[in-house]
Amino acid sequence: MAAMAVALRGLGGRFRWRTQAVAGGVRVAARGAAGRMGSGRPRGTRWGLGGTCVNVGCIPKKLMHQAALLGGLIRDAPHYGWEVAQPVPHDWRKMAEAVQNHVKSLNWGHRVQLQDRKVKYFNIKASFVDEHTVCGVAKGGKEILLSADHIIIATGGRPRYPTHIEGALEYGITSDDIFWLKESPGKTLVVGASYVALECAGFLTGIGLDATVMIRSIPLRGFDQQMSSMVIEHMASHGTQFLRGCAPSRVRRLPDGHLQVTWEDRTTGKEDTGTFDTVLWAIGRVPDTRSLNLEKAGVDTSPDTQKILVDSREGTSVPHIYAIGDVVEGRPELTPTAIMAGRLLVQRLFGGSSDVMDYDNVPTTVFTPLEYGCVGLSEEEAVARHGQEHVEVYHAHYKPLEFTVAGRDASQCYVKMVCLREPPQLVLGLHFLGPNAGEVTQGFALGIK
Repeated sequence: MAAMAVALRGLGGRFRWRTQAVAGGVRVAARGAAGRMGSGRPRGTRWGLGGTCVNVGCIPKKLMHQAALLGGLIRDAPHYGWEVAQPVPHDWRKMAEAVQNHVKSLNWGHRVQLQDRKVKYFNIKASFVDEHTVCGVAKGGKEILLSADHIIIATGGRPRYPTHIEGALEYGITSDDIFWLKESPGKTLVVGASYVALECAGFLTGIGLDATVMIRSIPLRGFDQQMSSMVIEHMASHGTQFLRGCAPSRVRRLPDGHLQVTWEDRTTGKEDTGTFDTVLWAIGRVPDTRSLNLEKAGVDTSPDTQKILVDSREGTSVPHIYAIGDVVEGRPELTPTAIMAGRLLVQRLFGGSSDVMDYDNVPTTVFTPLEYGCVGLSEEEAVARHGQEHVEVYHAHYKPLEFTVAGRDASQCYVKMVCLREPPQLVLGLHFLGPNAGEVTQGFALGIK
């Protein structure tokens, strides 16, 4: 469950807590128990410690991406002399169990680390009472009040549900659920064009499932659009289907248990339908701020996004309340940046440091079947910032050595460098499409930094 970090142990930091019984023994509801929750309630998963990344993000995603990559390597194997009978079937249940067990081991590891460092952990859903106090209800119905000199909000975000679409809540799932399914999702419609949508559709296709992505406008908004279109080209040529310029209007469960999705083609205005086993919404994320009663503490949020507004030192509108991670306006939604920001914040509060987090040129990778890594500005951003005449782009197609013997298509393996035209031609952005993009980009990021 996403947590608010209320206790900061450290030099001179005071931390107080007390419990009191609640009349009638009110219990705090777990955030969407596993399984369908009946009409109008989204599906959800009970999480252990570790937030989005560990439970329903980077970790399970990368492991399932790895499962899909292994499928490709098995198909390559005969070219390298391995006598492997094709096609090799994939067992979702086995993969899911292994991935889920690894996540649970990480949850346990986080729990142990907290104990080792004598950090008091409250498994409660808390909200503000005033600027120094939060309140939550424990499992036994006890109300717990916690007050502290410093409070850090790190509640992250959750996937957005399109509540205006009939049947979306009742019959759809999100990235919060896909990694925790015991059974294969089968034929899947992924709605959205975010990196989450493309990564999920990519690994589903890679393990042999029928996956379709419905894109209303442009894919990978905010990323370099040339690179984005090459990512889509590669996915389409490797079996993922795309419905471009389409928007869903209704999801219904048929008597045989399948889901019938109705959508509108926004170019022709025509309506169409399709039948799927699973509908996965990947249309963006919303910050987990609504239930925190931030107004009682005086913490300001963006009226558009509901994200918390902070300064360069992670401080909110209240001097001793801080926010880090996906819950913050204008920050990259990346786990390593949130970890680093938290570490630096604590060093400033209790270690006499003055170092602040640098959010410029943070590298990131999209784990689509052909990975896309980038650092710095997209070509569009560079042109907008410096003008077309001041930007020079160096680019190259290449063929990874491991693609040669297996006769793999390398037409989307591509790298480009966006530079300032004037000498010494400072590198503004680097974009890499190909195997192991994360590792490659990490190295270049160091040089660009």
